[in-house]
Amino acid sequence: MLSTKQIRQKYLDFFKEKRHAVIPSASLVPENDPTTLFTGSGMQPMLPYLLGQKHPLGTRVADAQKCFRSQDIEEVGDNRHTVFFEMLGNWSLGDYFKKEQIPWMWEFLTEVVRLNPKRLYITCFRGNDSLDIPKDIESAQLWQELFKKKGIEAKIADFPERDGLQGARIFYYDEKKNWWSRSGVPGAMPIGEPGGPDTEMFWDFGEKLGLHERSPFASRPCHVNCDCGRFMEIGNNVFMQYKKTTGGFQLLPQKNVDFGGGLERLAAAVNDDPDIFAIDVFVNMRHALVEISGRKYGHDEKDTYAFRVIMDHLRAATFLVGDNILPSNKDQGYFVRRLIRRAVRFAHHLEINDNFCRRLVEAVIQEYRDQYPELAARREEIGLAIHKEEEKFRKTLANGLKIFEEKTSRLAHGDTIPAEVAFDLYQSYGFPLEVTEELARERTLVLDSEGFLKLKQEHQEKSRAASGQKFAGGLADHGEMSTKYHTATHLLHAALRRVLGPHATQRGSNITPERMRFDFNNPAKMTPEQLKETEELVNAAIIRDYPVSWQEMPFEQAKEMGAVGLFEDKYQPIVKVYTVGDPKQKAAADPDGPTFSREVCGGPHVEHTGTMGHFKIIKEEAVSAGVRRIKAILE
Repeated sequence: MLSTKQIRQKYLDFFKEKRHAVIPSASLVPENDPTTLFTGSGMQPMLPYLLGQKHPLGTRVADAQKCFRSQDIEEVGDNRHTVFFEMLGNWSLGDYFKKEQIPWMWEFLTEVVRLNPKRLYITCFRGNDSLDIPKDIESAQLWQELFKKKGIEAKIADFPERDGLQGARIFYYDEKKNWWSRSGVPGAMPIGEPGGPDTEMFWDFGEKLGLHERSPFASRPCHVNCDCGRFMEIGNNVFMQYKKTTGGFQLLPQKNVDFGGGLERLAAAVNDDPDIFAIDVFVNMRHALVEISGRKYGHDEKDTYAFRVIMDHLRAATFLVGDNILPSNKDQGYFVRRLIRRAVRFAHHLEINDNFCRRLVEAVIQEYRDQYPELAARREEIGLAIHKEEEKFRKTLANGLKIFEEKTSRLAHGDTIPAEVAFDLYQSYGFPLEVTEELARERTLVLDSEGFLKLKQEHQEKSRAASGQKFAGGLADHGEMSTKYHTATHLLHAALRRVLGPHATQRGSNITPERMRFDFNNPAKMTPEQLKETEELVNAAIIRDYPVSWQEMPFEQAKEMGAVGLFEDKYQPIVKVYTVGDPKQKAAADPDGPTFSREVCGGPHVEHTGTMGHFKIIKEEAVSAGVRRIKAILE
């Protein structure tokens, strides 16, 4: 039996032998893509090259890509949904096409990982006459010949969603199932968008799944894309060969191949068990949960559901924090917080009343440390960030559950929980709305979500009106001292990133003529040694009397030159970049180097750092989970 680690390595080695450059996984936070919060597929980081940009490593590339799909959070709990997964991928960027890719995938599945070809099923694109896109007969025939060489008759059938399996092994589906583009089906594609048909591979776990007489699917036609649980997609070859134009679909001059296969699903097929959570990567997590809870996996339906949610969510949270995404109330950090809180809540169902997350985090790191060494390198930071969020939420959970029971004890099946109750739980007890929604579903109650959102909006508007002074860019005025303090935030930001690491990015600032306050990402309290080093770096930069200058440039050019900035997604295409030091050199926060700091900013700043005075840190403290604050003065 092959382990998941072995399957991953065999895949990468296989395509390396086929002259593919094997590249490392990209971050779970997409680079230069403000349209999405997370990397949700192996294709995502490769999109510029699929659209024609030249890849520096050539026309053949392969990898194992970390992926996170936040939209699947509430689907987790069955035997096949996970929010985090690894996607095995290989790409031809205008190089080989169907005649190479399909036999290679057949070879990998049947010879390398030795899946039984009698249990494999295939789908191809049915075509669309109205759009003049033909049926993908070539792919179907290529697969049919490969089956024939194994002595298997592979009948090709159409309309399986209507007529079932029909004794066939290769099936045609329409564009809802076997067409790929960023915007979905051909009719939804904008002009200029590329796309193409795909051919997918499925593993058959056997007729016993979902087809017995008591199954809700027993009276429906079974086919590879139905929901009975018998079949699982394990890979997808996309043949990107069309471009949408005003006159219809035209063939691209560069035909691409984009293969994506879920590693965990492939491991489940090799394991011949439809439960993804039964594969080896979850074994240590599962054993730890059994020991902590005293419950067994697979015996009780509700317990098993809880096990799956906890294992999936803490694995995902470990990888997200490993990519410098800390729990918070905004953007990516919101989902990290939500994952940890859901894991803790389902642990409550298993009667786990003590902190346990860190132990499962350690199991995840042990499992993945060879493929993703950054997890082991950041073991303490990851464990501490998740532990603190768990500890904080346990207090919230205990109080919130008590109040929830008090407020809903007299409600009957189908009754509505008033918006005021949900908002009071949220505002007074810190109880997340999604937890209240889940509790309502479990008790067959209805939550007035629209009313809750209205109350929340009213509260925010009142809070803004009563908040007093608001300073642009955190600045009270543009006077001499405020200007000096504003420049000092740039020096401090650069120094913190040098002392703590690149994760120590700015979260906000507040400046008056008397002092500065600077918030930044960091999972732990700074040590006295770290504070001293930071203070010394800033003062060394002041003593060096660096010139401070600015330039306007495209945002992408600013990033290439090492510029950092707060709220990057709000910047315009052309930005103002302030450099402390030589504007032609990359920033390094080195007081002996030519350039100390470079940031996207609106100003104002001093002309030379030597005019600023002596920088002194007064206090370092926590603001929220994973966010610290430094208060400092210039003497």
